[in-house]
Amino acid sequence: MPWLYLVAYVFGGAFLGNAVPHLVSGMMGQPFQTPFAKPPGQGLSSSSVNVLWGYANLAVAYLLVCRVGDFELRNGPDATALGLGLFLIALLSARQFGRFNGGNTLGRS
Repeated sequence: MPWLYLVAYVFGGAFLGNAVPHLVSGMMGQPFQTPFAKPPGQGLSSSSVNVLWGYANLAVAYLLVCRVGDFELRNGPDATALGLGLFLIALLSARQFGRFNGGNTLGRS
């Protein structure tokens, strides 16, 4: 069963990473894309919706990382799984939202 814990930590890292831009945008009072916008993931949601969505992601991350198994940050596989989830959501977000917010995608200028 330990490999299932690692899968939970990868997803926990992804939810943790996804919480960051929504919380930061919301706290700065700026709109940002959420699944609740029209069209979903492309339109802008209010800063309040982003704060709520960021905290929802944070809550799921907590459940997946802190309540599944016995996550230990000093354990290499645990930390690697969490870091992999963070990395993957960061790369996906950069590619997805770079189109809307002035960022470049890999291999394009």
